[in-house]
Amino acid sequence: MALTITWYGHSTFGIDADGTKIIVDPFLKPNNPVAPVSADEVEADFILVTHGHGDHVADLVPLAKRTGAQVISNFEIATWLGSHGVDGAHGMNTGGAGTFPFGRVKLTIAHHSSVLPDGTYAGNPYGFLINFNDGHDVYIAGDTALTYDMKLIGDVGGADLAIL
Repeated sequence: MALTITWYGHSTFGIDADGTKIIVDPFLKPNNPVAPVSADEVEADFILVTHGHGDHVADLVPLAKRTGAQVISNFEIATWLGSHGVDGAHGMNTGGAGTFPFGRVKLTIAHHSSVLPDGTYAGNPYGFLINFNDGHDVYIAGDTALTYDMKLIGDVGGADLAIL
């Protein structure tokens, strides 16, 4: 399996894991004027959301609806998505993990705030530790301060790539 990671600006990344398309924190054109593409120009099978701020979710609902991608985030954001017509989001809590066709996703602690653009409380912010089926491990910190918890990721197996 090959991993291809594309940075779309700010905190938005695309990951192609052997044909499975993953978008992290969709904030694209025109919402992010320096992004090289719009949400209409990217494909997604899965969307990972670290927290609810507008510069991480501005294109979440339209992208999820257009592509039918499953969203992976916390329970509060998953519930909010349901009220916006996006079904099937996979909500987790601190330390929670889920297995998906591309590998295993675990929520990691992030120290930040999280409220959705409409003022809805979005639960705790998180990062992700992704263990891809090919053996590569990627840590996505999300918006966070430097924390001692980051050291634990290295202590329990580490990551081949950290997106900080």
